[in-house]
Amino acid sequence: MTVQERPAVADRPAPAPRRRPRRPSPLAAVAAAAAAALVAALAVLVVRHDRQAPALLGGIRASGIPPELPTGIANEMGLSPVPATTAPAFTLTDQEGRSLPLSSFRGKVVVLEAMDPHCSDICPLVSREFIDAYRDLGASAPKVVFAALNVNQYVSSVADMEKYSADNGLTTLPDWHFFTGGAPLLRAAWAAYRIQVEAPNPAADVVHTSIIYFIDPSGTERYVASPMVDHRADGTSYLPPGVIADWGRGIAITAGQLAS
Repeated sequence: MTVQERPAVADRPAPAPRRRPRRPSPLAAVAAAAAAALVAALAVLVVRHDRQAPALLGGIRASGIPPELPTGIANEMGLSPVPATTAPAFTLTDQEGRSLPLSSFRGKVVVLEAMDPHCSDICPLVSREFIDAYRDLGASAPKVVFAALNVNQYVSSVADMEKYSADNGLTTLPDWHFFTGGAPLLRAAWAAYRIQVEAPNPAADVVHTSIIYFIDPSGTERYVASPMVDHRADGTSYLPPGVIADWGRGIAITAGQLAS
């Protein structure tokens, strides 16, 4: 089983490097601050996406967003087009023990997320959004694959992937794949997709980049989105049903547009 990492990552979404300008003029400083705020609002490679971030966008609509997708939902998702680049190849094992290469899904849209099978925070919310998206796809549903890369090297067996999938209703999706493998293969996949993972030991909480990739039927990356989460006073994760429904609709519209 292999994971293919692309030779260069300059064209991939990533946080802007921090640079200190040399003695900027007041006007340049104001312009730079405004530009930095917009970049921060549109950033998709985040570990914990704050629900307040979309408010920074106001009525701004990123160019290249599917026309059918309402601006409010697009901004809520942090949806952003990316350079048309072939998605990094991998061959990993899903929750049914099938060893599959990413290329086996050519001809279909792939909606790919980073998930922790031991997660009780943002991952179950994204799982519910995937289920809603599948229902919203309607006749386009057979053209879309929902998949996840395991980000927990300590909880990585096929049985772990199957349990998470069943517990979160993902086994109801006809084309669902929760991919796992040995630690070296997983790390290679994380690196290829710019997924940062912090898991210092088996007892520690896994903190990871939460990002959804939309890969078109030719195997080309087209969009990324940044999942969000809120927390109740007791620390449990939460999103209002309407927000989850909006995300499901947004994922379905974006994937359906690529499938058409």
